[in-house]
Amino acid sequence: MTPEQLSAEIAQCLKAAVAAQVLPSMAAEVEVVVERPRSREHGDWATNIAMVLAKPAGLSPRDVAADLVLRIEKLAGVKSANVAGPGFINIFIDPAATAQLAVQIIAKNNTYGTSNLLNGQTINVEFISANPTGPLHLGHTRWAAVGDAIGRVLAAAGANVVREFYINDRGVQMQKFAQSILATIKNEPIPEDGYQGDYIADLAAQVQISLPNLLDMNDADQLDAVLTQGYAVQLKQQQDSLLSFNTKFDIWYSELAMHEAGKVVHALKVLEQQGHIDNRDGAVWLRTTDFGDDKDRVLVKSDGEYTYFASDCAYYIDKRERGSSKCIYLLGADHHGYVNRLRAVAACAGDNPDENIEVLIGQLVKIMRNGEEVKLSKRAGDLILLTDLVEAVGVDAVRYSLIRYPVDTPLLLDFDLMTSRTNENPVYYVQYAHARINALLNTAAELGINWEHGELAFVPQLLAGPAEQDLLAQLAQFPAVVATSAELREPHRIARYLEDLATGYHRFYDSCRVLPAADQAVSELNIARLHVCRATQVVIYNGLQLLGVAAPERM
Repeated sequence: MTPEQLSAEIAQCLKAAVAAQVLPSMAAEVEVVVERPRSREHGDWATNIAMVLAKPAGLSPRDVAADLVLRIEKLAGVKSANVAGPGFINIFIDPAATAQLAVQIIAKNNTYGTSNLLNGQTINVEFISANPTGPLHLGHTRWAAVGDAIGRVLAAAGANVVREFYINDRGVQMQKFAQSILATIKNEPIPEDGYQGDYIADLAAQVQISLPNLLDMNDADQLDAVLTQGYAVQLKQQQDSLLSFNTKFDIWYSELAMHEAGKVVHALKVLEQQGHIDNRDGAVWLRTTDFGDDKDRVLVKSDGEYTYFASDCAYYIDKRERGSSKCIYLLGADHHGYVNRLRAVAACAGDNPDENIEVLIGQLVKIMRNGEEVKLSKRAGDLILLTDLVEAVGVDAVRYSLIRYPVDTPLLLDFDLMTSRTNENPVYYVQYAHARINALLNTAAELGINWEHGELAFVPQLLAGPAEQDLLAQLAQFPAVVATSAELREPHRIARYLEDLATGYHRFYDSCRVLPAADQAVSELNIARLHVCRATQVVIYNGLQLLGVAAPERM
């Protein structure tokens, strides 16, 4: 029995108590939360629902709990229940009911852990915004991992997720980019305010191959051709590096194309209709101070040029008009000032900032080795590039290491630990548990044990030992962990859960013999424990998939 199932059953008990006029009608609508007690001696699950309902019911919490305990004890799969402390209800589940979960997990397979929590919501997650003027660096890498994982857990919770990359391809930086490439092709000094990394030389060589007649053009045409081709090559490199990092985007959204399509003009009309635009000193302003921003923002300068903020407004409005009910932005540590600004944009557009927009701020990452910061790139100066990090460490280790911490936590990652193949490395530890179970199931097959469809049945009553019950209880928590990760946008919870689950499995394996000894026949207990092993493997696989990390079958 999962906590979600138990919660739903207790909700039915509340409705029965309402029908019996023991509790007020509002009790039928209250969410029932069940949690693991700190000590298993206190029960398998516990709920504080009696304390939540006591005041509206005009009763003491213990009186409410006493009535609910009588109802809960009649539920199928519940062994007993009791009142504890000021009104907690401790619940003991029949071991056989707990053991049935193994069969349910195996049957659900890849869908175990999913829910309909966010059904009906279309959520746009913009988790990288970058100029197509150079390779992606470590800051982008953190968002590539975490943003992709957030998208995965939101989808697992039933949301329709749109993963979006915002291409900052408009403005003077694009001209400087083209000038830097062209100067390199001509063996001229790169402008001081241009792009200096060695990767510019790589781009220049590729652009020159694609444009063999470049130097026959006039100066203006040369710059336009280099800009077009250099942009295409650099953007393709960004796309390829992210794809190799197991990060996929549904939309690559061009800021320049947005302007050319007239969407910025349209957005200003929307904001004007909402009544939050002023004309001052020859410029066009948005009164974001109406909604908590520290100052009003310029949309159009006095010379008629649109500001970058105008692009931000148009981009948000376009996301909403494309059907997104919530727009999530993942921004870097230097973007704290954008939080109130973007919330004000949503309010100025007529939306509810608490419902329609959400901004997550990620902190900086450093890779350390022997107490010193690691520099991996020869092509981009002091930057650590995504491609270099993946080459040095590996996709799985990089993704897992970046995801397993809250995004608002600055990271100091140990290079040697990330590359080690020991149980000290968290991703290796979790992946090894999956591979270990796979090896066990392969051995069972080699021994001719048909644990799923053989003559010996699955007997749940046999899985009553503490190690078995503890592991099954951990497996039961997985859907709640995924749902919480989706609600809070915190995929690190899944990583930490998987590490605990791997520990629980190793503890189970060390204390419970799964396969028969050489001189023993296969027993129903062997069959039951093989079900637990397979169920654990399913959960580890599903959890790693939500992190975009591989679940190897052998290591």
